[in-house]
Amino acid sequence: MNHSMINSSVSMHALQQKLDMLANNMANVNNTGYKRREASFQDVLTNVKQQPRGFQKEGRLTPLGYNQGWGAKLAASQLNMSQGSLKPTNNPLDVAIEGAGLFEISTASVDAAGNPVRETRWTRDGSFELSPSGDPQNPDGLILTTKDGHYVMGADNNPIRVPNNHQIQIQADGTILAHDEADPNAEAVPVGQIKMVRVVRPQLLQQLGDNVFGLPSDITAQQRDDILEPVTAGNNTVDPITVRQGFLEQSNVSLADEMTELIMVQRAFQLNSRAVSSSDQMMNLANNLRG
Repeated sequence: MNHSMINSSVSMHALQQKLDMLANNMANVNNTGYKRREASFQDVLTNVKQQPRGFQKEGRLTPLGYNQGWGAKLAASQLNMSQGSLKPTNNPLDVAIEGAGLFEISTASVDAAGNPVRETRWTRDGSFELSPSGDPQNPDGLILTTKDGHYVMGADNNPIRVPNNHQIQIQADGTILAHDEADPNAEAVPVGQIKMVRVVRPQLLQQLGDNVFGLPSDITAQQRDDILEPVTAGNNTVDPITVRQGFLEQSNVSLADEMTELIMVQRAFQLNSRAVSSSDQMMNLANNLRG
């Protein structure tokens, strides 16, 4: 197999991965809080091809060697945490996060033995709901959940509970105040604070579907804090992370940019495909030569 066929086939594989990424971004253009993924490429292998000694004539400055590549590969797929536009909803349970942060949630799943377990996950989707407790030991009150029923975690690492017949007010730092609907003059009661984390290393986040992010299973608790730093009053002064009640963050996908990049990748894929076809034809001609 000749060099051009190897170069083109390797590059086509990387371009196909880029096309899949662009398609995923475009499919989630209307998904609340979705963050687009970007690809970076690098050379698979580069070596120096030597020219014959007679190639360098007197007075010619062209070097005897030149770089020869062997295609490109997808080096990394990184999450773009740039801010999406905020859409007003006038729903007190809708919350938009501003800054490179995530809401911490608790999801329910079943282990290999069939036992229910809860796992820590993160999301940018702030379309919350007040759901029944479902806890026989503590049936009173409501629990703040996502639209999929996952618990929204508080700063004390517990689900946020809201008394019945109360409306909530969410402040910029995530503190939730509950107002009694029966007595408008009653003083608001603090019921918790939404836990948020700052994304320090977005390249390590894994998209698990349903607008939920996770971390690799081999990450320790200390490593997790280095990737997702808990937001506190002490470390939220520089590049602060805040929330806005009554808004939802739209995806940061620009359809025009994605379409432009899609055309460029398709053209590159088409060029490499033609190179493979041309190499195959040349090899066929060489095999059919008669001595």
